Amino acid sequence: MIAFTFPGQGSQKPGMGASWVDHPSWELVGDASEASGRDIASLLLTADQETLSQTRNTQLVTFTMSMLVLDAIERIGVTPSICAGHSLGEYCALVAAGALPFETGARLVGERAEAMQQAAEANPGRMAALLGIDDAGAESACDQAGGEVWVANYNAPGQVVLAGRKDSLDRAIEKAKEFGAKRALLLPINGAFHTPYMEHARHRLRKALLESRFYDAEVPVVANVDAFPYKRAADWIRLLAQQLTSPVMWTRSLGKLRDLGTTLLVEIGHGNVLTGLAKRCVPDIEGISIQTPDDLDKLMRAVEASSSTAVTFDTEIGEHLYASERIVVSPSAGVFSPAPNLKLKAVLKVGEQLGDVSKEPVRSPFDGTLSGYLAKDGERVITGQPIAWLRTTLEN
Repeated sequence: MIAFTFPGQGSQKPGMGASWVDHPSWELVGDASEASGRDIASLLLTADQETLSQTRNTQLVTFTMSMLVLDAIERIGVTPSICAGHSLGEYCALVAAGALPFETGARLVGERAEAMQQAAEANPGRMAALLGIDDAGAESACDQAGGEVWVANYNAPGQVVLAGRKDSLDRAIEKAKEFGAKRALLLPINGAFHTPYMEHARHRLRKALLESRFYDAEVPVVANVDAFPYKRAADWIRLLAQQLTSPVMWTRSLGKLRDLGTTLLVEIGHGNVLTGLAKRCVPDIEGISIQTPDDLDKLMRAVEASSSTAVTFDTEIGEHLYASERIVVSPSAGVFSPAPNLKLKAVLKVGEQLGDVSKEPVRSPFDGTLSGYLAKDGERVITGQPIAWLRTTLEN
């Protein structure tokens, strides 16, 4: 049972999209830019750390990176049994689960980012991660510090995040050291998220949520606010609005994923923070992070190792797609024509042409041996429709 998990903001890094520019999934960046009205490509490729740390930018680039990687994973035929996302990552989880269309997700993330940025400017605050302290100690530190500071994230045993006004946060950090905290790290986030400081943002976001259409999810999504799995579309307007002012219950969420039978945790997007947290919370479950195209091989090996059941793809010719095989999909809509001189079992390199769709080349994003076509000569196909599959060699 595979769980897809998605990170929140805080893992951003300049140039983090560079390794994906030549991958077919990069086309999603243009789609996200159109849906949000922002130039996300430049943010992923050329923006500096200061620019990326602005909430209105951070959330969009984090969402887009996760969606880009998700698209690449879907192209090789791996799908989740359950999903979860940390804070912002919950929107990615909903897209992955089929509860939210990609364009709607991008638009909502843009609205959420603007609402939170404005709330942060109206009520300036900071966030800090505490290491080596239990939940009760962190809560007591906030209570004894006085002022306006709260636990914002319960991330793992011995790791929580506090948020609030700077002077209150500083006092809480000092108190936390008295309760056993070994280290405190200020996060590159300009705001006190998941606290009452986000109340104004919650009202603005709720309006955008009410104007959006959700769908019943294809697989459950474990919610931040209570660590319960949900599939009904009707639940998510309430949950996403409540999430802004409620702490993220990530420790409990990982426990819920374990209890529901998860055997492999896949972190999708930039960074490996969630993979590290999983090692602390659920060390008996394998966790991997997928950040670059090279990581796709790692995923396939993990899927192959974690299950004796093949990953399948249903087609009218009844073929099965195993973990050592990968799908090549159509880059556009049109009529498919296979390459005239290409035969089955031909050995292909990345970038070699398999055919064309209305004269637009269909090129392989993988090295491998051509096992067969999934589209017929003269068939009309749509963007993203499987065209062929290749057998790859997965090294141990």
